[in-house]
Amino acid sequence: MEKENAMLLTEFIFIGLIYQQKWQIPLLLVFLVIYLITVMGNLGLIALLCNDLHLHIPMYLFLGNLAFVDAWISTTVTPLGPSQMLVNFFAKSKMISLTEWKIQVFPFVISVTKEWFLLVTMAYDRYVTICKPLPYPVIMTNRLSIQLLVLSFLGGLVHAILHNVFNFRLTFYNSIIIQDIYCDIIPLFKISCTASINFLIVFIFSGSIQLCIIWTVLVPYKVALFTILKKKYVQGIREAFYACGAHLLTISLYYNPLFSMYVLPGSAEAGAQDTVDSLF
Repeated sequence: MEKENAMLLTEFIFIGLIYQQKWQIPLLLVFLVIYLITVMGNLGLIALLCNDLHLHIPMYLFLGNLAFVDAWISTTVTPLGPSQMLVNFFAKSKMISLTEWKIQVFPFVISVTKEWFLLVTMAYDRYVTICKPLPYPVIMTNRLSIQLLVLSFLGGLVHAILHNVFNFRLTFYNSIIIQDIYCDIIPLFKISCTASINFLIVFIFSGSIQLCIIWTVLVPYKVALFTILKKKYVQGIREAFYACGAHLLTISLYYNPLFSMYVLPGSAEAGAQDTVDSLF
């Protein structure tokens, strides 16, 4: 009978950000401004790349897709749905059904995973640019670039479907409070009684993907670094360092919180740190 009752728990209370009432408007404005700048900046970049025919090359094709994915992630997390940050500032009811949670977390997992693979693709593109500049147009064709972009999307789609399939086995006994600021898989697992396999799936697949991607990024950049140091043209060395440095900074800012959230072991008491990582 207890297990049957557990199956009936299909609605949850989404806590969101915890703040005093006087901070409601300031926090809303801060997140709204950040969201608008993010989306307008990325869409403006996409429009620029589409209008300039000289930028229709693999390097900028990857950059435009990265801008699209960034806008996608921000839109999925920030303004949409009953459990998103901007809506939660004024929502009287913070209830969310299990179906709504699954619908919202599905595009989030796709976009995050696609960005993982996209950052690796951009690292490979920079490696070819620095180490093989002459045959670059032959190696990095538009056809190959489109194929890599399609594969990155399919990788995100498969990853999201995998998690959604295993989410159907989740049951809930007591707690209906989700402590997070947007729909994600880990907070729901923490209140489920049958999430051990789901945690294992996240650790195996997310951990394997992230570790392989980090290794795949570091090896080409190590080779590119030695190639850069052999050059005698100072301006070329500076430009190459700027390009590689900016990309490595982006990867480190993106992967550090993801690695701590999905790979490193955590406890139920680590909710505050998980919220900070999610927000970052």
